Amino acid sequence: MSGKLPQKKFFRQRAHSNPFSDHHLDYPKSPTEMDWSTHYPAFVSEESSSELSLNVPIKQVDRPLMKKKVEFADLGCGYGGLLFSLSPLYPETLMLGMEIRVKVEEYVREKIIALRLQHPGQYQNISIIRMNVMKFLPNFFEKGQLSKMFFLFPDPHFKARKHKARVITNQLLAEYAYVLRVGGIIYTISDVKDLHEWMVKHLDEHPLFERIPDEEVEKDPVIPFVRTDTEEGKKVERNKGEKFLACYRRIMNQ
Repeated sequence: MSGKLPQKKFFRQRAHSNPFSDHHLDYPKSPTEMDWSTHYPAFVSEESSSELSLNVPIKQVDRPLMKKKVEFADLGCGYGGLLFSLSPLYPETLMLGMEIRVKVEEYVREKIIALRLQHPGQYQNISIIRMNVMKFLPNFFEKGQLSKMFFLFPDPHFKARKHKARVITNQLLAEYAYVLRVGGIIYTISDVKDLHEWMVKHLDEHPLFERIPDEEVEKDPVIPFVRTDTEEGKKVERNKGEKFLACYRRIMNQ
């Protein structure tokens, strides 16, 4: 590995992917079977961590114990802008990007490897997996494991017949509530007002989420990065478009 950063122009791929297609993904049968040591070798509690690589297959007979569990999940992370920005802000918090597009996932993976080589001791807390969030989320995360979930500029699926593919639905919110701990936060942002209103409506109606007041949201240190550090966020900024933000807190079962 040279430590040279990958060039995004070689990893371009169409903006959207059909979440209902069979993408031949590898995933664990349950969270206990997931080998996180290959993603976060610096957080492995065994001496063999130096031998681990991001390229080790997900299924491994002997899984080293981890010092920490993933807490932040960026669902549909794209080219990883949020991960790279939050990594130094929360160096002891494990963060995972989930992306279904092959080339995009490869770009983020290579960039993480390069940054770790360029900056020893840094960027050890972020990783990425190619994953269909709408199908396999509970296979990776335990009940109440996550403290933050990010849905940043998701595919709007404009046509009414495509709305079932939107990443915020009643059924999916039940899964998000399962993996998000009480007090954990869901972050949503979009430049499409119709999608924003759709997400707000479904989150407002769900009994396990309550909207966080705007004045409280603005005090959250991650909000500036949520608004500006993804590729889509930067594109909206360049086009002087409007961004619609809404954050929700996971509450106790009634």
